[in-house]
Formats: sequence, structure tokens, C-alpha cells
Amino acid sequence: MMFARRKALAGLSSLGLITAMPRGARADLAALEKGARQEGSITWYVAQIDAERAEEIGRAFTADYPGISVSVIRTTGQVAFQRLMMDIKNHTPQCDVFSATDASHLPILQDRKELAAFSPENAAAMMPQFARVSDPGHYYVTNAARYLLIYNTRKVPADQAPKAWTDLLDPKWKGQVALGHPAFSGCTGTLALALKRLYGWEFFEKLAKNNPRIGRSAADPVTLITAGECLVGPASAGGAYPALDKGNPIGIVNPSDGVVVCQAPSGIPINAPHPAAARLFMEWLMGAHYSQLIARDGSEPLREGVAPRKDQLPLSSIKNITVSVDDIRKGVPEVIEQWRDTFGS
Repeated sequence: MMFARRKALAGLSSLGLITAMPRGARADLAALEKGARQEGSITWYVAQIDAERAEEIGRAFTADYPGISVSVIRTTGQVAFQRLMMDIKNHTPQCDVFSATDASHLPILQDRKELAAFSPENAAAMMPQFARVSDPGHYYVTNAARYLLIYNTRKVPADQAPKAWTDLLDPKWKGQVALGHPAFSGCTGTLALALKRLYGWEFFEKLAKNNPRIGRSAADPVTLITAGECLVGPASAGGAYPALDKGNPIGIVNPSDGVVVCQAPSGIPINAPHPAAARLFMEWLMGAHYSQLIARDGSEPLREGVAPRKDQLPLSSIKNITVSVDDIRKGVPEVIEQWRDTFGS
């Protein structure tokens, strides 16, 4: 790892950036772009969006910065974190930007001094509620998605669709509920923790009686419900709206007991193989173009001045539930164990 760090620092020094980058300082963007073009690529570990949209985001960055390609490694949030930790343990750095879905992963990396210091200039325009979950100079929220209920519109009339999380407990949905898994999906962990706080673990014990179909990713319910293999379940707005835009039979409901907001941060590993390109990509993730792209797909606009989708109620106008980073860090490991005990998976 020390070799990798020295190599990264040497690369920044050759670009004239090392003196411009004390802890948390901003780098010169022209020099960053020059260095990024010399490096030519980044590797992005991402769980915040599905593979198709992650590739699309990567191409959008390359269109804005020709000559710098994005290699997308898309897995579920907990798996991405395990992969990064294995890279660190084995001194085999591969990841340039790490985009988590479990909001506690970045503080864990920061506590271990495994995050590079960087303050994107574009972060100044971040919406206050997302800035509060960021750690300026180290990591920033790069996606926030409300978790809501979806149903198959070909098989479920709108007036019979679930309107609250507790409606998933109705025996009529036995064998028809699709779920992610908190041991794999960071946002599913956040959702499960929020519902546990709201209704106690009894909620999940009752849900288990409906024999839900449990995948791994939080994106799995969208796939299963679109195909009609299940009829109802939770999904992120950032996954549900793109499915709707494709003409898939997806109905969307903001639960009356509250949408659950998953705030997902990104950071740069200290041993990133392409340090200039990684910083330029983080700068871009804080910018207007990226915020417009994710808002178009149903995620929350991260910046002041970027509007949500026209068919999506502003988050401020509906009941919503957020879970603190500290609560996620303490509570999700317990939720995972309870989940396995209850669902046997």
C-alpha cells in the first residue's frame, strides 16, 4: 500500500498538485483535468444505481471529458465495500472512486485513514440536507433516493395496491412480495432499520409469514415485479422511475407512513491508482450535469437549482424518514443478523 500511495503522490506532484492539496484543500481544476487526461481512465466501484445507468453516467462523464474513460464495477453496496476492503488488505489498489449505499462505510474508511483528502468546488452548491451527511474534505453524498412501494399495474388495480408499509403484511400478498437483502444491499439495510424503528422487528416477523421472495440488490424487486413474478414490494425511486419510463407495468406509491430516504456518499481511496482522474470525477459528481441526470431518473436533486422530476412530489411535501449515519453504523449489523434469523437467508 505504501508503494501505491507514493506512486499516487508522485503522480500528483508531477502535475503540480501536491502543494495545492493539503488536507481537505481544493486542487486547481485545470491541472486536475490535465492530469486526468494523462491517466486516461478511472475505475468506479458503485452500488448507488443499477449497472445500466452507471454505465450511462460513465459515458456522460467521458462526453464531458473526452479521453477519460470510466470502468464501472457495479455490485451491491455491502459486496462493493468488502471488495474494496480486500483490495486494501492485499495492497492491490483498483478503485479510484467508491460510491456506497451504506452511509456508514465512508466514516469507517475515514476512521482507518483510507480516504484521500479532496474538497470539490461544486460541493458548495449541495443541498443542506445532503451536506450534513457529508464530511467536507473527505466524502460527499452523491446519491439520495426515496424508498417507496411499487406494484405491477397489469395484475394489481390501483385501488388495491398497498398504500402503507404495513399493507405488505396482508395475507393476500403471500408469495407476491419482492425484497432486497440487507446483507448485500446497503439501502435495503437502511430501509429495514427505518421500519424496525417504526414498527419493531415484529413487522418483519409478520412479513416472513407472507413468504416474500428475497433477492440481493434493492433493484431486484423492480425486475421481479416488472416480470410479474411478484406483485408488490419496496424500490428506490431511482430504480422505479426508469422502469416506468421504459413502459414497464410499474405503479408507484409514496407510503402514507413515510418514504425512507437512503443517502449514499462517495469518496476517493487514498491509494487510488488514478488520483487526478478520481478527483475530477468527484468534482463532476458534485456538478449540475450529474445532478440533472440522477434527478431525471427519480433520485433526489443534490444541488440547489436542480428540480426533481415533474411527476415526482418534492421530498419536502411528503412524509419521509431518514436514518442517521450513526444509527446505520450501529443498527444495520444487528438488522442483518435478525433478518437471517427471521427469513432464513
